[in-house]
Amino acid sequence: MEGETFLWLIRHAPVDGIKGTIHAADAPADLGDRAQLEALRRRLPGNAASYASPSRRTVETARALGLDPELIGEFREQDFGDWTGHRHDELAATGGETYAQFWNDPAGGRAPGGESFADQVARVRLGLARIGAGSATLVVHSGTIRAALCIALDLTPQAALRFVIDPLSLTRIDRLAGGWRVVSVNQRIS
Repeated sequence: MEGETFLWLIRHAPVDGIKGTIHAADAPADLGDRAQLEALRRRLPGNAASYASPSRRTVETARALGLDPELIGEFREQDFGDWTGHRHDELAATGGETYAQFWNDPAGGRAPGGESFADQVARVRLGLARIGAGSATLVVHSGTIRAALCIALDLTPQAALRFVIDPLSLTRIDRLAGGWRVVSVNQRIS
């Protein structure tokens, strides 16, 4: 890839739905925090390319920030397969050994019909390779940002799961000629 790439990674607004649920791609965003959205919008670079996961909540957040993003499937959240649409407390009570085993290795474990976080890291690596030189904003998911940090810092997927990525937070990383640089992680702009 020619040239340097400067990435503004934004986690989408909170999901407008029941907390503790593994939300599907069509879950809407709660865009009620207009002050936070405006503060974040002011921090984004002008004339930057714009990308987002194709999930409804990321697209709605991007548009609320005044962006018209290109949708990149590789930036989707981790696929939790059969567990999508269910609450974690429900799965803990009824999911049996499969759910318990997943939490023994959350980076390598897979929900039935889903993918592991390690799989997501590999997928996000492909998506990042599609981003050209210059400045770009990416409105994505917490798992996508953790995956990008995993790549930038050359971490194990297990270690990358330690990052906290809050809704409407900003993470900045750059892809330079000599490697990656992390500028900030999980910044709350006010």
